Amino acid sequence: MASRGTTETSKLKQNLEEQLDRLMQQLQDLEECREELDADEYEETKKETLEQLSEINDSLKKIMSGDMTLVDELSGMQLAIQAAISQAFKTPEVIRMFAKKQPRQLRTRLAEMDRDLMVGKLGRDLYTQQKVEILTALRKLGEKLTADDEMFLSANAGAALSQFERVSTDLGSGDKVFALASVEVEKAKQ
Repeated sequence: MASRGTTETSKLKQNLEEQLDRLMQQLQDLEECREELDADEYEETKKETLEQLSEINDSLKKIMSGDMTLVDELSGMQLAIQAAISQAFKTPEVIRMFAKKQPRQLRTRLAEMDRDLMVGKLGRDLYTQQKVEILTALRKLGEKLTADDEMFLSANAGAALSQFERVSTDLGSGDKVFALASVEVEKAKQ
């Protein structure tokens, strides 16, 4: 459901309009066949058709006024989280470890990066980007950061990571954030 309900809402509206047309035609046919039906049958069928018309009309009004839609608040939050995650984390490996709640592996990766930076195997910019991602993931996993790590994060965290922190905090449940991170892992694999 990549459309987050917009396509489905449009289809629902179209179906309701088609149903409205059908019921209007049914009323017209009922009037044309009035002589062939007994009075009770005519009245009962007309009453049922008018009730259905009223229900459809109410539904159409709600959709058109924006009171009824298949795009829900949770889908909106999910989109915000996915955008924040995709902007905040550029490294699929970090996304994967974060989504799988693997703080030990994140710390191991951080140690490997420290070593790679010292021997010149990793550039300073890439090191900074990935270290910020890992420290942010560790913080979101509830891990304690050293004072040095906190200072490094404060000095180097960009707007995307700040947005991720804010949006994921607003969402509330860490499990939801992890589920969305898992989606990002799958996207990164493709």
